[in-house]
Amino acid sequence: MVTIENHNFSLSKICESGQCFRMEKCGDNRYRLVAFGKYLEAAQDGDCITFDCAQEEYAHVWKDYFDLETDYAGIIASIDRDDMYLVSAAEYGKGIRILNQDLWEMIISFIVSQQNNIKRIRKCIGILCEKYGEKRTSVNGMEYFEFPTPESLAGASLEDLYACGLGYRSKYICQTANSIYHGEVDLEKLRSMDYDAAKRELLRLYGVGVKVADCVCLFALHQTDAFPRDTHINKVMAAQYPDGFPFERYGKNSGILQQYIFYYDLNKK
Repeated sequence: MVTIENHNFSLSKICESGQCFRMEKCGDNRYRLVAFGKYLEAAQDGDCITFDCAQEEYAHVWKDYFDLETDYAGIIASIDRDDMYLVSAAEYGKGIRILNQDLWEMIISFIVSQQNNIKRIRKCIGILCEKYGEKRTSVNGMEYFEFPTPESLAGASLEDLYACGLGYRSKYICQTANSIYHGEVDLEKLRSMDYDAAKRELLRLYGVGVKVADCVCLFALHQTDAFPRDTHINKVMAAQYPDGFPFERYGKNSGILQQYIFYYDLNKK
């Protein structure tokens, strides 16, 4: 068990932020998730976060996964105080962190996310994992499923993928899995590319458009200058930044600020 204190960390906001789909609430201020083939439960009380794992696993997996070495307070402090919308969005979303997630999982997850809501995305991914992922048991006896490998999804028929509730996305997943499994797109090379090159490479995958590619760059490759645009973000840009978002001011932090904007616009009343 590992306990840390962090003023800019919120399990609930991370869970609801639309960037991870295998994290869920499992008790009062308690969450569970599966990532990189590992199962984790974590709880939060104010600024105190407890991870139910060994120190070694925390150091080698979860510390990086939750981006705990990035100074989010400094990023928020860099916001132009005259930009009241962005100040409000960052205050509302404070505690969200840009997770370092598995590249392959994010490619499939954000293909599934197209024209979909978070509840359905979670359900579809859960079905995929149960049907095609390897069953594992955690140290505390919890059974869970790893995310399916490219090989396992490449071997799935279109009919079986449709049966997972994926609809038209089934053909995207089938062809993308085959492209990666057969080496047409190399995930290892992708990890070493800069944002522009990685985005171009991701766009070669069937069913991956600009928004999905940007999500993968941001949430898997941690290229925080990626700025995914969906309906929510486009409406905000039109209303709040008719002359364009100030990318030149925020540079590599733009994608982090985008996540605050997305969460704020999605949840504010």
